[in-house]
Parts: sequence; C-alpha cells; structure tokens
Amino acid sequence: MGAQQRVYRQRIRSVQATKKITRAMELIAASRVVKAREAVAKSTPYAVALTRAVSSVASSTSDIDHALTTEREHVKRAGVLIVTADRGLAGSYSVNAMKEAQELITRLENDGKEVVPYIVGRKGVGYYKFRRRPYEAEWTGFTDSPKFENAEEIGDRLTEDFIKGSDEGGVDELHVVYTQFKSMVTQQSRVIRLLPLGVEEREAEADDAEGLMPLYEFEPNPEGVLDALLPRYVNARIFNALLQSAASELAARQRAMKSATDNATELVKTYTRLANQARQAEITQEISEIVGGASALADAS
Repeated sequence: MGAQQRVYRQRIRSVQATKKITRAMELIAASRVVKAREAVAKSTPYAVALTRAVSSVASSTSDIDHALTTEREHVKRAGVLIVTADRGLAGSYSVNAMKEAQELITRLENDGKEVVPYIVGRKGVGYYKFRRRPYEAEWTGFTDSPKFENAEEIGDRLTEDFIKGSDEGGVDELHVVYTQFKSMVTQQSRVIRLLPLGVEEREAEADDAEGLMPLYEFEPNPEGVLDALLPRYVNARIFNALLQSAASELAARQRAMKSATDNATELVKTYTRLANQARQAEITQEISEIVGGASALADAS
C-alpha cells in the first residue's frame, strides 16, 4: 500500500468514527424531541387560556391600579429574557435567537430605554461574556429538558425586578425572546412582551380567540383574582417559552446531525474513490516498471 493510499484510508476511518457519533446524536435528539413536542402540546393550551383569563380580568377592571398590569409613565429600563441552548451542534438555533434579541435591543435603545438582559442557556451567556457585555442574571443546565421549577425561579426573579421598577434598580417592562416550535422543519424566533400585560397583548389574545373574549365572574373580587392569577400567568408563559425552545433546540439538533451524517457518508464515498484511484495508479506504475524491466532484459540478451 502506497503512502497516498494510506492517507486516504486513515481519513476514511476518521470520518466513519465521526459519522457514528453524529448518527448517535441524531437518534438521541429524535427520541427526545417526541417528548418535548408532547410537553409543548400539553402546556400551550393552559398558557393561552390563563393569558386570556388574565387579559379578561385586566380589561374589565381598567380602574384597578395593579403593579403587573399598569403601564409605567416613564419607561427607563426594559428587561429582556433571552432563551438559548446550553450545548451547540444545533445548527443556527442559538444564533437566530441572539439575532432576534439584538434586533429587539436595538429598537428599545432607539426608544431611549436602557436594556437589562436576562440569559437562559450557556450559549447566550458565552455570547455576552465573550463580548464583555453586562447582563443581570443567568440560568443554565436545563435548556433541553426544562422543569416548571426552572420557570418559577426565573419568573420570581423577573416579577421581583418588575415590581421594584427602574427607580429601585429594577425594570419597567419585560420582554421574552424564545424560539417557537411550529413543526419538525420550522422553528421561528419570537418576541413577546410579558409585563405589563398591555393593550396589544389583550388584543392579540382576542384575535387568537377569533375576536371573542370569554365572560368571567370574579369571586371574591377582581383585585383578588389578579393577585392570584398574575404570578401564575408569568410562570406559565415562561414555562411554555422554555418548552417551545427545548423542542426547537432538539429538532434543530436532529436536522444538524442528520446533515452531518449525510455529509460524512458522501465524504467516505469520495475518499474511497480517491483511494481506489491511487491504488490503480500504483498498480499501473508497477506494471509499467515490470514491462520496462522485461524489455530491458530482452534487449540485453
């Protein structure tokens, strides 16, 4: 075996080893994305219904001055929760989320607001640390399988900072940037305003319900209902955003690993063809040398 042929054979073995890894990661992502999709399907109706209920209460009690529904007169600081992945090898999933977040941050800064980032996922944390940009808080280690306790921890911190307001070091409004899971092929970065529950949020929920908002009776009173529902609303919306992002991350990773596996298969074919060509060239050269030597011996005799 010639030197060139040995190089190609070594590259084939290396690519085949990589192919086994990418194939295994593809299968793992495919098995986990099924559970992630089921979790999204279960949590989304609850989050939508709870948002509609809170919107109905807030719309029918506009005279109530509640901390989580009242627009601040002067919005100085805006909090942005950015949901990214803990791990890579998921295509452009985290990049798209960061790009959407950056566009939102630019719009808020153009409006004269100071942006306060809150980061979920090591990719987002690494993005900010590498560029030496400040951020308020980080949560990592659960992006591909979030629990409700994670959403509660995030929700409690965001609600606390929102209630403080900018005068006490908090924020005056809160936005969430996450990736909405639509199908195994389509995932889209999305921005929602979490707090305060404004007019545009109420109108959006009405549109989702074909323009009809359900009628509710409040016991003991609307104020008590808001106090009970709003913390649950915040946690439910954050939990749904985490679940949507987790399903999107796994779907993106499955596609990326399938693409890598297919590329490895094509690369093995290419290297095999080149190795065969090198082997044929060596055989041809050996035959030529034998024929040349035989001719030389015949001429000498």
